[in-house]
Amino acid sequence: MSIPKLIDIHTHVNFNAFKDDGDEVVKRTLENNIWMILVGSQIDTSRRAVEYAEKYPEGVYAAVGLHPIHLTEAYVDAKEISEEGVLGFKTRVESFSYEVYKELAQHLKTVAIGECGLDYYRTTEHGTHNMEQIKKLQADTFRQQIALAREVKKPLMIHCRNAYEDLIQILKEEHAQEIGGDIHFFAGSWDVAKQFLDLGFYLSFTGVVTFARDYDEVLKNVPMDRVMIETDAPYVTPVPHRGKRNEPLYVEYVAQKIAEIKNLPETEVFEQLVGNTRKLFRL
Repeated sequence: MSIPKLIDIHTHVNFNAFKDDGDEVVKRTLENNIWMILVGSQIDTSRRAVEYAEKYPEGVYAAVGLHPIHLTEAYVDAKEISEEGVLGFKTRVESFSYEVYKELAQHLKTVAIGECGLDYYRTTEHGTHNMEQIKKLQADTFRQQIALAREVKKPLMIHCRNAYEDLIQILKEEHAQEIGGDIHFFAGSWDVAKQFLDLGFYLSFTGVVTFARDYDEVLKNVPMDRVMIETDAPYVTPVPHRGKRNEPLYVEYVAQKIAEIKNLPETEVFEQLVGNTRKLFRL
């Protein structure tokens, strides 16, 4: 097995934003020696992630799971996404099927369960359901996916928005530190970060770090051996491509910015990021 320059641990080339040129995007990324994990948000995109991973002998992997925003109907505003070619959308509602996801989770190229977790942002912004019912549904579904991760012995790919306190409580109750995983698109404070680190989780950062200073304190303090990088493509495109559709190739800008913030040589940071990712996801 070769060693990549970098690994984008959370990207969505399996989403409709790439329906016309997904394979071109993947090939372009691999040609630059950057690997990727394609992350599902419900059953169709999870299947597509596995299908993509099957096409390539090396460098493309899948994570399968049900995102909390797909448990109830919500609208994701285009202004929130604000990338060229990425439109707003109404979520399609799905109930979690343990056995269906288990089949995908057992695939050799599936390296994580998720993205799964809690999201209270859109439920408060757009929801018409009772908030307590939504929180319970999200928590129950998250617990099922933690159980699946435990059964198949694969780490968690966790989404959390406006819900860190509840998420940490669930992780503790479910002894999820025994499974491990990544807190995708980490956007919390250093105090919150420390709680995840104490549980043994990794934190991953996106292109936001290239144009916002909100996460500098966390990045300066978090140990380098617990950091990973992602694009979350097609969203949150880094500088210098702001306003355009994001793609996994651009994860290098995130890595470079982390090296700058931590005042470390790029070569050292790149090597550590790859090592962290291969260790957690057993690549």
